[in-house]
Amino acid sequence: MTRDRDSSGVKTALATAALMLAGALPAFADAPVPNKGDTSWMLISSALVLLMTVPGLALFYGGLVRSKNMLSILMQVFYTVCIVSVIWVLYGYSITFTEGTSFNSIIGGFTNTFLKAVKVDSTVGTFSNGVVIPEYAYVAFQMTFAAITPALIVGAFAERIKFSALALFIPLWVTFVYFPIAHMVWYWAGPDAITDAAKAVTAAGTDAAKVAVAQAALDVVNANAGMVFKWGAIDFAGGTVVHINAGIAGLIGAMMIGKRVGFGKESMAPHSLTMTMIGASLLWVGWFGFNAGSALEANGVAALAMVNTFVATAAAALAWMIAENVEKGRPSLLGMVSGAVAGLVAVTPAAGYAGPAGSIVLGLMAGFVCFSFCSTVKNKFGYDDALDVFGVHCVGGILGAIMTGVLVNPKFGGQGIFNYETGKVDDFEMMKQVIIQCKAVGMTLLWSGLGSIILYKLVDILIGLRSTVDEEREGLDITDHGERAYNY
Repeated sequence: MTRDRDSSGVKTALATAALMLAGALPAFADAPVPNKGDTSWMLISSALVLLMTVPGLALFYGGLVRSKNMLSILMQVFYTVCIVSVIWVLYGYSITFTEGTSFNSIIGGFTNTFLKAVKVDSTVGTFSNGVVIPEYAYVAFQMTFAAITPALIVGAFAERIKFSALALFIPLWVTFVYFPIAHMVWYWAGPDAITDAAKAVTAAGTDAAKVAVAQAALDVVNANAGMVFKWGAIDFAGGTVVHINAGIAGLIGAMMIGKRVGFGKESMAPHSLTMTMIGASLLWVGWFGFNAGSALEANGVAALAMVNTFVATAAAALAWMIAENVEKGRPSLLGMVSGAVAGLVAVTPAAGYAGPAGSIVLGLMAGFVCFSFCSTVKNKFGYDDALDVFGVHCVGGILGAIMTGVLVNPKFGGQGIFNYETGKVDDFEMMKQVIIQCKAVGMTLLWSGLGSIILYKLVDILIGLRSTVDEEREGLDITDHGERAYNY
């Protein structure tokens, strides 16, 4: 994912000027024009990601809680989408996808607050040289990612957090946790800036002065990126940014808020697996926008991501069904849809890099591994992750992020990693890439983990995190909102 290739910041502008002085670039060039097919696909993808959040995620979570908390969970997800969407326009897009100053490796700047630099004719680059899409389309697409990530968290501490606490926590979390991680993983100068700078080095020939200027410009362009991106980590659609990020924050929240009243002693069965099935199905449909849309173009990579999202999800659902049948003697609908979500999570970082066969293997692994964490591991440690946010999203995200470093290997049917300086796919070093992927996972766990602890504690000090025992027993629908999901 990328930001403006032409005028996103002072460093890139200076690099372009240096290239012109070196005589390697024309002083004036026709700006690329967005393709209507790419633009249409990105608008559709944005709508699909919204669909997977509301109503998809809301219904998936809503069916899993008890009926007295159904409306509460719907409200929490819907509120999250609304507040994050507004914040995204106010300053979120700016600090995520514009060039920062002293801390550009970690966070962007405030030059595009209120989207003041975005016009109907402004564009951002894709992953192809000379290909752009309208910046408003990119703003909308990334807005949906920012909205769904904190919405995933609420499932971990469902049925016991005060709505007022959530209303404060979400804006703080997206500001201090999500936006920096998204910047570190996804922000870069873009393919055109890198390719042009590399061409300038070549065009300078043996002229030492021009070579020095061009090489300095190339170094500036490469430095204009987030920290994790500069490491060389790859994350096609959000394994680290979305799923590990939300999953670890959810686990910490569940542990700091504490177990639900009656946990382990009273029945807390889902009140409507029908709703959960509907929600899971909408998640699967919407996820095509999430993964295939992350190609930023209507091209073969988007088609590959769509196929991978099909088969990894199906494989994970089957793997979870088999594992549950072996352990419990019968398969369940809840298990199968949970497996499907685990597959969706795991394939997210690999969707545009792995081949279909590799994605099936990844899906099978995700089904078995996430089932183990949601049953054996969770029961052993006794934490109350109400809707298995950690076991599915964090664990599935970690598995997917690390395995992306394996499955991108062309020997395994992957696409390899394209080098914009050389104009071709690099020779692949699998162990090196896996180590880089592990570093990205570790950074996400550390940043999100520590940041979430601080923010939960701050909210607890200011207004308190948890509902009272009496409120929890009555149900958050009535105590927080004064209404019920069902009146019959």
